[in-house]
Amino acid sequence: MSRILVVDDDKAVRLSIKLILETGGHEVVLAHDGRSGLAAFDAGAFDVVLCDIFMPDMDGIETIHAFHRRRAETPVIAMSGFTVHGGSGTAPDFLNLSTKLGAACSLRKPFRPSELLEAVRRSVGSAPDSGLAAAS
Repeated sequence: MSRILVVDDDKAVRLSIKLILETGGHEVVLAHDGRSGLAAFDAGAFDVVLCDIFMPDMDGIETIHAFHRRRAETPVIAMSGFTVHGGSGTAPDFLNLSTKLGAACSLRKPFRPSELLEAVRRSVGSAPDSGLAAAS
């Protein structure tokens, strides 16, 4: 179906997402951080990228921005389970921010398998024709 890059620093999350996507008929490539995700992205073509927001070294916002600079036509789905609790009550919404910086949509963890598959379907369906999705 689609070729998907999953970038998340949590091994259990990566493997869970991989299982869901492969069961849905997708080909999945895994990366454990932003730098390895960018290396995989540069080395191959993907229909969609799933990227965690909070990762060590190179955070997801920076990584999503780099994906967008490299190939803006590849949709990126931002993911996060982290909630910031500020004393002022006005903590930034990082998932919303990620969509303003180029992510096609976002998913708040934990999400149901059906939500993940639907986000991928919508993202791939809305991507400009890069030739990859049509060939799947």
